[in-house]
Amino acid sequence: MKTFANAISYIFHPLFIPIAGTLAYFLITPKYSPLEIQSGNVLPIFILTVIIPIIAFFILKNLGIVTSVHMASISERKYPLFIHIVLLLMILYKVLPNNYIGELYFYFVGLIGSACANLLLVFTNYKASLHMAGIGGLFMYLINLSIHFEINVIIAISLFSLAVGVVASSRLYLKAHSKPELFIGLCIGILSQLLTVKFWL
Repeated sequence: MKTFANAISYIFHPLFIPIAGTLAYFLITPKYSPLEIQSGNVLPIFILTVIIPIIAFFILKNLGIVTSVHMASISERKYPLFIHIVLLLMILYKVLPNNYIGELYFYFVGLIGSACANLLLVFTNYKASLHMAGIGGLFMYLINLSIHFEINVIIAISLFSLAVGVVASSRLYLKAHSKPELFIGLCIGILSQLLTVKFWL
């Protein structure tokens, strides 16, 4: 069971949420998106939100600032979250304007809002679940896309609804978070996407 819980924690790691939302958009949208626009968004976002953070993690680990990818202690979260916010801002101001897509742009606005909220909680010495914030934000974004494009993606939404429960159960089993920390993380993720809806839905 512990192996399964660890696997879930890695599969649904917050690191993969930005690229997952980007891919979800291009899979769901009925709009015609040339290959140049898709690659012009997917590749830079993958590099900035997956490759660079992994390199940054190894640097921080060598410096003794973090001990694991799950950032178990509150103090470990400050620098990774700050780096994450800076990278998301780079996407917002340097990547997305080149191939502007409103739905994707405000997805990243929501991700920045979620990351900032979690960083503020860290400064108040509170550790909300980043896993739940990530999966909750992606879950809400799928619902928003379904409503926006009037496309039935109930299977995907159902699977991610199940994923929310599985991730929460895994984090509890591993004793990484308490129930309130999981709930607050989920609320941050959902609200961060919900608050951007009026700008593009």
